[in-house]
Amino acid sequence: MVKKIQTVLISVYNKEKILPLVSLLNKKNIKIISTGGTEKFLTQHNIPVTSVESITDYPSILGGRVKTLHPKVFAGILQRSNNQDDLVDLRKFSISTIDMLIVDLYPFQETLKQTKNHDEIIEKIDIGGVSLIRAAAKNYKEVLVVSSMEQLESVIELFSETDGEINLNHRLDFAKQAFVRTANYESYISNYFNDTNEEVLPKIFMKNIFSASTLRYGENPHQKGIYYGNYNDVFEQLSGKNISYNNLLDIDSAIHLIEEFSSSKSSNKIESSFGIFKHNNACGFASDVNIINAWEKALAGDPISAFGGVLITNDVINLPVAKLINSLFFEIIIAPNFTSDALELLKSKKNRIILKKKNTNLEEVSFRTVLNGVLCQQKDYITDNDNTRVVTKKNVSESQMQDLIFASKICKHTKSNAIVLVKNKQLIGSGCGQTSRVDALNQAIEKAQKFNFSLEGSVMASDAFFPFADCVELAHEVGVTAVIQPGGSKNDQLSIDYCDKNEMTMLFTETRHFKH
Repeated sequence: MVKKIQTVLISVYNKEKILPLVSLLNKKNIKIISTGGTEKFLTQHNIPVTSVESITDYPSILGGRVKTLHPKVFAGILQRSNNQDDLVDLRKFSISTIDMLIVDLYPFQETLKQTKNHDEIIEKIDIGGVSLIRAAAKNYKEVLVVSSMEQLESVIELFSETDGEINLNHRLDFAKQAFVRTANYESYISNYFNDTNEEVLPKIFMKNIFSASTLRYGENPHQKGIYYGNYNDVFEQLSGKNISYNNLLDIDSAIHLIEEFSSSKSSNKIESSFGIFKHNNACGFASDVNIINAWEKALAGDPISAFGGVLITNDVINLPVAKLINSLFFEIIIAPNFTSDALELLKSKKNRIILKKKNTNLEEVSFRTVLNGVLCQQKDYITDNDNTRVVTKKNVSESQMQDLIFASKICKHTKSNAIVLVKNKQLIGSGCGQTSRVDALNQAIEKAQKFNFSLEGSVMASDAFFPFADCVELAHEVGVTAVIQPGGSKNDQLSIDYCDKNEMTMLFTETRHFKH
């Protein structure tokens, strides 16, 4: 059932973003009703507006707490055009229908980050906005509900394509998103009150979910897949096909690792780092003084696995490095920025996904389904260079320390059991997802030797302690000179003694980095 939009009610907190959409609605001669600050803003921009007060014959009261909570507003939204009793009521009480709603809720979540003042937080609990969204979403057969500023571009596209004649499927889709929006909003409020009341309840931090995106499929073509969230907060897609389920997993892994190399406590310039990901693990990674060197060293780490991979860097992609990268088949590239000529070249393959990473704080918790429930945990945020100590007689050199911390960061983001071998800030071999630590080390050594790396003078990182000295012995035999590991085994001394006997250096971090 197609419905021609004729009247829209707008009540938003963030007013600047709505001007392009409202201008389009005005050009299509759609009647615009608005409240207080929004009405004033639109009037200043020469948009004809009908005030809510002129419809309700009631002013905004209680300092703005009550504006839209009125029968003439809610009846206009909730009316059913095929219900004769509804039509009688509309005529009897002179109520006009409203067939579109645009609402931006008070920023409760953002307020929590900005202040601890309870009264200020309480005032950012939206009442009218949530009620309007729920009413419009309930009555999606009659009303198109826009419940987030993140939806504005898609609404503009929809109106441009349909000339304001919105079909039932589109209205239902926006209604689904609206209920997700209000449910998520209420969860933040509930969590806040649970904390202030000191109730023993699990606190769940969830990202504001504005929409659910249907993916082409899940992990495999026979599985359905949906993404709940808004990845536009993290990156801007500049080119390429739709992002898939597996793409999102690789992108998530790549971004979390590159974050380890994108900030520095010193005043020194951050080195260029480049990573190549396959199946959520780094198969190539390197840091250097310039981006070309970093790319070439990352690719050399495993040029076979790099085929069809995900590329990520903490530096701007310029034309010289873009020319080198362009010769490789890869699915995704992520960078903080691209020069215009580099971007033009990389866009030459239309399916290639190009993402511009934004400066954003990633979520501090992770979720995972298990059995009939959900596991929630704090993200692994510890960086090992804050907690290391030398446990052997032989101390660590400056170059070894740089390589050990480099290796430990990569190992932290590699599936357990994990071993990482590094030389001169270049990943030269890794073993991941193995059922024994010796197998992981053998895999890492085999990788390094396969691509003709000399292991003499290399360093090794492990995501968990060594229960025996076997891994250290094997590493020493191939030329590893320094090891970083959590420690904590009752047999730690066996590994330490072997290192002392063979003039190796060992560091303990006292932090395990399992990743399952």
